[in-house]
Amino acid sequence: MEHDTLSELLASLDKLLDLERTALVSGELDQLGPMTDEKERLVAQINASVDLTPEQLEPLHRKVTRNQALLNSALDGIRSVANRMAELRRVRQGLETYDSAGQKHRFSATRSSQLEKRA
Repeated sequence: MEHDTLSELLASLDKLLDLERTALVSGELDQLGPMTDEKERLVAQINASVDLTPEQLEPLHRKVTRNQALLNSALDGIRSVANRMAELRRVRQGLETYDSAGQKHRFSATRSSQLEKRA
């Protein structure tokens, strides 16, 4: 997609940031990867402009900041799920306790894969 004017570049980045927000809010994180390349390309073209004013960048800056906060929240959620899954794996593997002397004891929770037949 070719852009001729600065206003078209700014409008395209603005629209892309809205799409990024929608993907973050809806949990469609797989859509973020393809957006990153386009966002970097637009930012590079905007940065190359000589007649850019701070007032033009302010709305975009607010959206970038908002999206970064959403992305950080999504990453925190992913980390939380990963930690919880790791904890569940540890629980399934067995129980760890400590005796009065502070020695760790592990009780295995392995399941038998054999099937018992009863009459």
